[in-house]
Amino acid sequence: MSIGSNIRELREAKGLTQEKLAEKLGVTFQAVSSWERDEYLPETANLLSLADKLKVPVTAIVEEKKKTFRTKDAIYDWEHMKTYVKTTASAFGMHDTYKAVDYAVAAHEGQKRKKSVIPYIYHPLNMACHALAMGIKEDEIVAAIMLHDVVEDCGKTIDELPVNDEAKELVRLMTKDKSKGSHDPEMLDKYYAGLASNPKAALIKCIDRCNNITTMSWGLSEESIYRNIEETEKYYPALIKAIKDTPEYNNAYWLLKYQIESMLDIYKRLL
Repeated sequence: MSIGSNIRELREAKGLTQEKLAEKLGVTFQAVSSWERDEYLPETANLLSLADKLKVPVTAIVEEKKKTFRTKDAIYDWEHMKTYVKTTASAFGMHDTYKAVDYAVAAHEGQKRKKSVIPYIYHPLNMACHALAMGIKEDEIVAAIMLHDVVEDCGKTIDELPVNDEAKELVRLMTKDKSKGSHDPEMLDKYYAGLASNPKAALIKCIDRCNNITTMSWGLSEESIYRNIEETEKYYPALIKAIKDTPEYNNAYWLLKYQIESMLDIYKRLL
């Protein structure tokens, strides 16, 4: 594919018209049109601006694509996952999980996964299915998975969550204090130390990271991908160790370590 075809494909993937992209770049829509028709090549400054506005590396624009693959944002339907989690919770007497599913669906209503049109609830439901597939059926763990973002992202409080105190504590540990910013080093040190002190919280966070790094390719900038890789390499060994040191989670330890490290290796090679 040519540079013009790459620009058009990336623009359309972001849901932008030529006019909207031109407005973001501070150029005319005729300029964008001429680039996409390969009549002219964007100058270096415009190329860098394109990469920034489209949230892609420059190589995604200038490199010829020999093959085009069809990709999926979602592998499973979130409503089917909801039914599966609630059915499993009912069968195994996981009463807090059963309540947490409906609570999370309502709390995240209208929210979308970053850089996608996928309903946000897909994320905690996917995590819950991940945990259940690894044989994790502890009610407080799966309930906390379902609720792990509702305090941070939905304006809920720990006290109002419809679960027991242990599940609430797990949600508290999973909730970042963003008063100094999402990437404040002191906040992150404290946050991950708290997670590493509780094997159940460490387990939840590793499942969360597996899901998040799997979806980094949805449109995160190269800078954001680098930051996620660096954060994972710095903090996750302590979480993995906490899981490994808990005998009942040994199977989960092996699978989570494999998925996290293999996904990081794939991104490093591609970058």
